[in-house]
Amino acid sequence: MTEYLSIFEYQFFRHAIAAAILTSILAAMVGTYIVSRKIVFIGGGITHASFGGIGMAYFFGLNPFAGAALFGILTAVGIEWVSQKGRVREDSAIAILWSLGMALGIIFVFMTPGYTPNLMGFLFGNILSVGRAELQLLIIFCILIILLFTVYYRPVLYTAFDPEFARIKGIPVARYRYLMSVVMALAIVISIRTVGIILVLSVFTIPQITAMLFTRNFARIIPLAALWGISGSVIGLMASYTLDIPSGAAIIFFLTLQYLTVRLIIGLRNIIRRKTF
Repeated sequence: MTEYLSIFEYQFFRHAIAAAILTSILAAMVGTYIVSRKIVFIGGGITHASFGGIGMAYFFGLNPFAGAALFGILTAVGIEWVSQKGRVREDSAIAILWSLGMALGIIFVFMTPGYTPNLMGFLFGNILSVGRAELQLLIIFCILIILLFTVYYRPVLYTAFDPEFARIKGIPVARYRYLMSVVMALAIVISIRTVGIILVLSVFTIPQITAMLFTRNFARIIPLAALWGISGSVIGLMASYTLDIPSGAAIIFFLTLQYLTVRLIIGLRNIIRRKTF
């Protein structure tokens, strides 16, 4: 036990724990919207397309996360526009932007003069390198999203589940969907540092799916997803320290293990109940 507690003496690990908790809270809110609206594939498109922004930012000497954010927002808004206009099938548009973003990222990184940057941190995350500035950004964004969901909870809920009813109520559906597209893109890009491009979507889906084993109420899924996300992330970080394995992969492994364990327990409980009655 003393060995585990001693790791908290290091500032980098305290930052990593704080980042895991904040990312879990952020993902609980935005991820619940993504899962409830059944647009997980769109989240994947935004995630991978943002790699194009990272590559272009490297090439032009800019902040890679700023490039990812810009590319992610453009992709999210573009997918939403395509889905509303219906000129191209939504899944086709996502596949095109997904592939284009990854291709552009690789091309521009390859063309960047000098030493080729290490992309492992972007692809698989490096939560142990999160600094004070990134924690402050996470805190600010979490507060903004909490305010957004508090003030505009019903319009966001109506436009996600029943856009026709929302239009009858006079809610500007397109405006809120574009707003949530931007929020999704920014939330995903900010979370890339925690678990990376390849794994980030899991943080926005697995805790929510676990929470949905207990309730289908949107407002109740969010806190439950936050709890499952925090527990899985902290356990994953501790396991990565103990076993000396990548932290991002460890977090996703334990988030998945939580889901499978809970589903198994619920399934066994239902079997016992049926046999009893």
